[in-house]
Amino acid sequence: MTDWKSVEAADCAVPADRPMGDLVRELSRALADPDPLVRDGAPYTVLATWIARGAIETSRRLELGDEMATRFTDPRVEARTFAPLVLDMLVAAGDFKAGWVDAFERWYPAEQDLRGHDETLGWLHAVAHGADLLAGFGRHPEVAPVRMLDLAAARLMAPTDHVYDQMEDDRLARAIARVLTRTDLSERDAVGWLDPIADRFGADRISTPVPAHISNCLRTLRLLYILADRGVRPTSEMPAEPLHHRDAVKCGIATVLDRIVRR
Repeated sequence: MTDWKSVEAADCAVPADRPMGDLVRELSRALADPDPLVRDGAPYTVLATWIARGAIETSRRLELGDEMATRFTDPRVEARTFAPLVLDMLVAAGDFKAGWVDAFERWYPAEQDLRGHDETLGWLHAVAHGADLLAGFGRHPEVAPVRMLDLAAARLMAPTDHVYDQMEDDRLARAIARVLTRTDLSERDAVGWLDPIADRFGADRISTPVPAHISNCLRTLRLLYILADRGVRPTSEMPAEPLHHRDAVKCGIATVLDRIVRR
């Protein structure tokens, strides 16, 4: 077993006494480990650093991506919810397969365990981790942006009893905003993904208390409205990017919110 803390402490230098294939397989297993100190500790940092530095050859990165896409169907929630983080690392590094998008699209709105943090398993964060990958795919030139906008709507409409309590609404709103910076979006596509939400939540009287999934949706859309007004920063060091068709997006969000709240 590799001492990943020592590797991390050595500026993530690649150990010379182990084949890269063995190291990547060990890291992959670690990022599905039920122990949060393993899954979310040094192995995560080392893998992210190696991918960003190009230390892992392309063929092995693509194999790793295939493994993560398969992991979306893993019976363990911690394995499923860390898979999008690894895929996001790979996409950010320039790796891409259409099958990864397909697997993510099947998993994201269907995931039912939406806990942000568990006392035993640590961070799970399906919605937030998935949002990061949604933004990565949504900015990729080989992925139609409207596909990721529709996927975000499907996640927002999926029934759940879990109320977002770990800034999931913020992460999802920012992911949607990142997709909406795509300049190849038509105005219709920039707002059309809101129509199913209005139709789904704007038809019947809201029960009291407000169902969790409607509350989550309202909070996410309100945050997105603010981002549409201010723009979204890819990173804290970069200037804010404006959302394409900003005024139409703001008007669309306001219309949906008004329809839901007043129904």
